Amino acid sequence: MTGARVASAAEFRFVLPRRLEASGPPESRGLLRDAVRLLVSDRGRVEHTRFHDLPRFLRPGDVVVVNASSTLAAAVDGTVDAVGPVVVHFSTDLGDGDWAVEVRAPGPVSGALDTVAAETRIILPRGVVATLMEPWPVGSTRLWRASIDGVKDVAAELLATSGRPITYAYVHDRWPLPSYQTIFGRTGGSAEMASAARPFTHPMVTDLATSGVVTAPILLHTGVSSPERGEPPIPERYEVPEQTAQLVNDRRAAGGRVIAVGTTVTRALETQATSDGMAVAGAGWTDLVLSAGRPTRVVDGLITGWHAPGASHLMLLESVVGEAAVRHAYDEALAHGYLWHEFGDSALLLRR
Repeated sequence: MTGARVASAAEFRFVLPRRLEASGPPESRGLLRDAVRLLVSDRGRVEHTRFHDLPRFLRPGDVVVVNASSTLAAAVDGTVDAVGPVVVHFSTDLGDGDWAVEVRAPGPVSGALDTVAAETRIILPRGVVATLMEPWPVGSTRLWRASIDGVKDVAAELLATSGRPITYAYVHDRWPLPSYQTIFGRTGGSAEMASAARPFTHPMVTDLATSGVVTAPILLHTGVSSPERGEPPIPERYEVPEQTAQLVNDRRAAGGRVIAVGTTVTRALETQATSDGMAVAGAGWTDLVLSAGRPTRVVDGLITGWHAPGASHLMLLESVVGEAAVRHAYDEALAHGYLWHEFGDSALLLRR
C-alpha cells in the first residue's frame, strides 16, 4: 500500500459556494431523511426529484448494494506538551492494537496539525496515551500510526465514552452520533459515515423489495476523508460476503443492474471484481483507485452525495458513468442549488 499522489484528481475543478454546504442534518431544515433532493443522471440525461422517489428509477432485477459499517464517535480531545489542546481523529484500526490517527487543532480548522512528529505523546481522557510512531501509510503527510496505551479496546472503552462524531468547519453545531448512522449500519468501524445511504428509510427498502429490487450488504470501514489536494483515498478494510457476490453475479447475468450505495461500496466491489466483470467474495485491505482510466467492471450505477472540488471521489464517479456525465451532473447541481457534504442532497448516476 502506497501513498502515491493522483494528479488527475485535481483536474475537475469548480467553485463551491458556502451557501451550498449543508451545515446540519436535513431534519434540522425541517425535512425527513428521504426528502433530500435527488438528481438522476441516466446515461447523461438529468432529472430533478426527491430521494423518496428513488424506487421509480430502478428496475425489477436490480440489486442495491449497501455498506453495513456503522460510524464511530471517532473524534477525541487531547493535549500535547508544548503544543496545547488537540483533537485526535481515530481513522483506522490497524488490527494489531495500533490505530491510524489524524491530529488537528481544536475548533473549525482545516488540515492536519504540522507541529507533531514521531514520538509525540498525546494525553487523552481516562489516562489513555497515544504515541505517534510513523506516517501511515508510507508517504502520508497527515496520518500517523499511533500506539495506544492505557486501554484494551479503543472503540469500546475510549471512543464510546469520550468520543464524538468527526465534524468539519462547515457543520456549525455538534450533532449526536445517531445523526451520523445509516439504517444499514451493523458493524462499528467507520471513522466517518458512509453518507450516501443516509437518506434511506425502512419504508423505502420495503418499497424496493416489493418492486423486485433487492438489497445486499458489503462491509467497508471508512477512514477519515482524503484532503482536497489530489491525494488518493487511504487503504481501508473491507469484506464482500459470498452471498452478496453470488447475488450480484446472478442479477447481472439476468440483465439486472448493480447499484452501489456510495463510493465505499463501489471500492469494495471493484476490488473483488474480475477483469471479465464477475464479483468474487473476499476480505482484506484495499488501496484501489478508480478513475475514467480504470472504469468499474461490476457496478452499473451509483447513489452518492456531492463531493468537494478536487476530491479523489470525483475520479471514482467518473469510473462509473464517465467524465462528461459527472461534469454535467455537477453543473446541474450547482445551477439548481443542491447541498453538499454528508448532510446534503443526493445523486443517482446510471450507466445503463
